[in-house]
Order: sequence, then C-alpha cells, then structure tokens
Amino acid sequence: MSDHLKHVSEVTVVSKFGERMREIRLSKDISQLELAKRSGLHRNYISDAERGKRNVSLKCIDKIAFGLGCDVKDLF
Repeated sequence: MSDHLKHVSEVTVVSKFGERMREIRLSKDISQLELAKRSGLHRNYISDAERGKRNVSLKCIDKIAFGLGCDVKDLF
C-alpha cells in the first residue's frame, strides 16, 4: 500500500471514530464539556476527537466510552 493510501485510511478511521463519538454523545444529550468532565479529559480534546483532528489513544477511547456510558465497541 502506498504512503498516500495509508494516510487516507488513517484519516478516514479517525474521522469515522469522531463522527460516531459525536453521534452517541448527542443521542444522550451530553455536552462536550459534560463528556470531558465524565471522562477526565479536556473539552478541547473531546472537540478535536469529534472533528477527526486527534488520533485518540486506546486509554482515552476507554475513558470516552465510560463518559458516554457505552461499551468501547459501540464507538466503532
């Protein structure tokens, strides 16, 4: 796979994760600030993750799932 295709694939995964995260958050009527508090992360981190601007670590995915009250698998 070319470097360009690898990059496109990574961007797509990060963006899709962020979209799913936002979808779940909004369905539960939780603000970004509230999710940040529940998950122990900064609001800017939540915002960046939802916009696909941050490659979220596995540890943070677990924290986000906890904050959303869902399983990690629900974020994918």
